[in-house]
Formats: sequence, structure tokens, C-alpha cells
Amino acid sequence: MRPNALFALSRPEPLLDGAAADALLETLGAELFAGYGLRSLARGGWGYRATCEGDQVSRDGAYHQGTVWTWLLGPFVEAQYHASGDAEHAASFMRSIEHHLRDGGLGTISEILDGDPPHLPRGCIAQAWSVAETLRVLRLINAALDS
Repeated sequence: MRPNALFALSRPEPLLDGAAADALLETLGAELFAGYGLRSLARGGWGYRATCEGDQVSRDGAYHQGTVWTWLLGPFVEAQYHASGDAEHAASFMRSIEHHLRDGGLGTISEILDGDPPHLPRGCIAQAWSVAETLRVLRLINAALDS
């Protein structure tokens, strides 16, 4: 299981809806959601790497093998909102990211994290697309909550 299917659900006009969307989103949540974003590969998948550490070759090898990508939190939360229509429910998936604002770079969001708890921050300590996606979806959810 990889997060690519998420993009069928997070478009302004999702490509899937109803039971198919619900089933896919439930699977993505159960297999890939790690509080701060989504893993690039499900735990237990062939070649899964729990941590993204070591020399450049080791880190490159782990990048798409289970590392948590924080920028994927945006599309995941948006897909939750599209599927449920419930902004409170969608917002609940963002609670952990508040804690991360004190982990890597104070007040910002790391590029990636280890796939397994405690999800140590790795890569850039202040990744623009991770911050941008979080702010984008936060704005979307807050607009829905305000209406």
C-alpha cells in the first residue's frame, strides 16, 4: 500500500466517492496514516524501512520505503473532509501536527519523519511544501467550520 491513491480522493472533484472512497480512505488511514502525515509504504510491505537514517545511500533507500511524508497530511485531511463532509472529523487528523511544531524546527514542519514511532523528524527541519499543505488544508477546514 502506497499513498498515491490518495490523490483520487483529495481533488476538488474526487475521482471516487461513496463506498469505494470510504473503503480506500479507511485503508489508507489504517495502513499509512502516522499522525503527522502518511508513510510512503505500509508497515509490513516488502522493503519497509522503519527509520530514515545513516549515510546518503541508506537514507535514499528509505525515502520511499516507509518514511512519513508530512506534506501528505494536506491531501489526506482534504480527502477525509470530501468523504465525510464533516470538517470536525477531518480536523481531528491534524491534532498531532501541533505537537510537531516543537520537535524539529521550532514553529515549523519537518520534511519527513521515521515511519515507526516515535516518528523522529528527519530531512529538512522546515520544509516549505509541508508547511504549505498544512496551512492550505487548515484554511479549507476552518472555512468549512466557519460556514
